[in-house]
Amino acid sequence: MRRSLLLFALFALSAAAQQPPGLQPLPEPPPPPPGVQADPALEPQVTISKRGEDTVEEYRLNGKLYMVKVTPAHGKSYYLIDEKGDGKMSRQDSLDTGLRVPMWVIHSF
Repeated sequence: MRRSLLLFALFALSAAAQQPPGLQPLPEPPPPPPGVQADPALEPQVTISKRGEDTVEEYRLNGKLYMVKVTPAHGKSYYLIDEKGDGKMSRQDSLDTGLRVPMWVIHSF
């Protein structure tokens, strides 16, 4: 018992020593350069709602629904995406396209 208590104390001390000291808050981002203004029409509009226990996020651009993210209370999130813009949604379990670019070492020094 005493040995496990000693091990726990050593573990707690080592974990406390690994925490970074006094984190500073992030500074405000700089303003855009003069003459450049953000276009709110290019920003997606996100509507978050609850349907039963599920959280539904609807993404719209220029008022047109193009993606829905459904996060169930239990389980993994999935996406409904309008790929062709015809209003028909197809389900995807992640936004990963599966594209893997090959990387070969051509020359090394």
